[in-house]
Order: sequence, then structure tokens, then C-alpha cells
Amino acid sequence: MQGSKLYVGNLNYDATQDDLSELFAQFGTVKDVVVIPRKGFGFVEMSTPEEAEKAKDELNGKDFQGRALRIDEARPRRD
Repeated sequence: MQGSKLYVGNLNYDATQDDLSELFAQFGTVKDVVVIPRKGFGFVEMSTPEEAEKAKDELNGKDFQGRALRIDEARPRRD
């Protein structure tokens, strides 16, 4: 994995930044969390690519608040 920022999809619409921060903290230091309101996705930035990779491997497809998470490396923003 190149970067340390992850796309987190298929989120429950009630999921908060604190919920995601707590979930991902078990895999390392969470630097930033953004949840896009009423869209069902967000982004989590870990402190290292290794931590991001571990979180992705462990959480992709796992149930969180009644939905199976879809986690992938975040793509750079397009202008």
C-alpha cells in the first residue's frame, strides 16, 4: 500500500467520526477521520501505510453497525 489514507464504504448513515476512530484505533494511530454525511462513506487516515494495510486487511467485509464495510486505499482527489 502506497499511502495511509483509506476509503471506507457501505457505512451505516448513523456512523460518526468517533465510531470510525474507535474502530480503526485498534490497528494503530488514527490521524484523521472524515464521514460524508448521508452518503454512506468516509475516509480514515492512519499514521503509517503499514497500519492502513493492516486495518484494510482486518476490516474489509466485516460487519459494522449492521453493514459489511468496503475498505480500499483512497484515491487522490480529482480537480
